[in-house]
Amino acid sequence: MLDPELLERITARRAELDELEEQLAKQLAGVRAERDELAVAERVLERMTGQLAEERSSARPGQVGGRAVMLIPHREPGVEEGALPWDYQRIIAAVRQAAGPVMAREVGEAVGVNVSVKAKLEPRRSNLVRLVDRGWLRKLPDGRFTTRL
Repeated sequence: MLDPELLERITARRAELDELEEQLAKQLAGVRAERDELAVAERVLERMTGQLAEERSSARPGQVGGRAVMLIPHREPGVEEGALPWDYQRIIAAVRQAAGPVMAREVGEAVGVNVSVKAKLEPRRSNLVRLVDRGWLRKLPDGRFTTRL
């Protein structure tokens, strides 16, 4: 005859293991989902890295999302400011005309942007950062911008 106490222990242990199995299955599903997300992120990063390399090798107009955009050339010997789009030339001129390093807000005011509206100022800040990335300007640790020395 089977011992009822042993049967009860076996049943309780089986319930514990079933609960643990359910928790592990949920955890495994989460791990797999995150792994899939990382694979997608890696593909996006590879594609964007390729696009950035292509952008850096060419200062000709390109297309993003089916719209024509002007790629900003890197500052190199033989590449003059005239190669930059007109609005970028205005930004560099505003930085040069300032008495010293300037904040994005000051540049925005100089080029006629309504700086009280953050949505109007942020594109200029993005332009400044792009000019820094391409070697046309320098960004100081305090967030101000200046022409390269």
